[in-house]
Amino acid sequence: MNPDTPLTLLGGLTPAQFMKTHWQRKPLLVRQAIPGFRPPLSVAAVKKMSRRDDVESRLVWQEQGQWHMQRGPFARLPSPAKPDWTVLVQSVDIHDDSAAALMNQFRFIPDARLDDLMISVATDGGGVGPHFDSYDVFLLQAHGRRRWRFGQQKRLDLIEGLALKILRNFEPEQEFDLEPGDMLYLPPQCAHDGIALGDCMTISIGFRVPDTASLARGMLEAAADQVTARAGGVSGPYGEPPLPGPTLNGLYKDPGQPATAHPAQIPDRLAAAALQSVARIRFDEALATRFLGCWLTEPNQLAVFDHGDAQAADDEEHALPTHWVLDRRTRMLYRGTQLFINGEVAPVRAEPGLRALADARELAADGTAARKLSQDATDALAEWVDAGWIHAIRRQSV
Repeated sequence: MNPDTPLTLLGGLTPAQFMKTHWQRKPLLVRQAIPGFRPPLSVAAVKKMSRRDDVESRLVWQEQGQWHMQRGPFARLPSPAKPDWTVLVQSVDIHDDSAAALMNQFRFIPDARLDDLMISVATDGGGVGPHFDSYDVFLLQAHGRRRWRFGQQKRLDLIEGLALKILRNFEPEQEFDLEPGDMLYLPPQCAHDGIALGDCMTISIGFRVPDTASLARGMLEAAADQVTARAGGVSGPYGEPPLPGPTLNGLYKDPGQPATAHPAQIPDRLAAAALQSVARIRFDEALATRFLGCWLTEPNQLAVFDHGDAQAADDEEHALPTHWVLDRRTRMLYRGTQLFINGEVAPVRAEPGLRALADARELAADGTAARKLSQDATDALAEWVDAGWIHAIRRQSV
């Protein structure tokens, strides 16, 4: 995707302009972001998904002025004639190719930040109450109409004792009614409330936002794994070789330790040795890349891959791949020469062809990048096809 090409999706802004002027800064309303939009799933299909135990869903409703929430799966949903309820289905992109394709239209934002596509179906008056999200979100109207009120208020106190995070005081600054194809972008902590005007469906494209504590904890855990791997002379937790660094397999020594009259006191020399040991660990870009690559590509916990392609295996000797396509559930990232896929360090360098596959999520077999793939890369692709992480689209040889 060219970041300097104007997009109807962004109201004529280029991705570069949007990221500079709106991303994490201010809301953007786009009328007919997708003209003639048809949702990837029907209302009936979304309701059917909420009954599955391999799908994360929630039901939110109001009754006598009180908010209620229940987690799925749901054997039955309230009657469509009953107002004020909403069913929300999370991570639809891992369950449906069309939903995944829709989410991929937002890949002008790094995959490391893109999280999931959620679909909500509501009856008249349905919503989840005035709230704010800690992440950026695009709200795309798919069916019917929804009224959005929003504002960038400073006070974000919540009503205590509710399963839902409802703002105690909501102070909207703007109000718009969205119709199918219209879209509203909201930055983090922008207070908003959406009310269904009749039956409606809304699609939310959300983004992951790691907190600083998670980043710090992840770095510490990655460093601990590397220390364990190097000390034991084994590979790391993802099967990768230990990163270059100090070998911390020596033993603490304290010749000359004087006799003590306070045996319960921790010796100063031992405390100093602990600090000296941890100071030898390299908290550098290589460690950060290893941690982030494995963490950010970890598949959704509900993602299930279909291992192998029986038809492709039967025809392997008589078929040639036309291109490779990442499975909708596969996450693939790279940085420098390191490549990561579905929570693992790839057993091959991030050569140009594999970077092209990660960026475009597909790679033509007759393209220049594919023709220059190394044997190691070709072998890795074959393993990933067998694991169901990648699909080899084949044609019969003549």
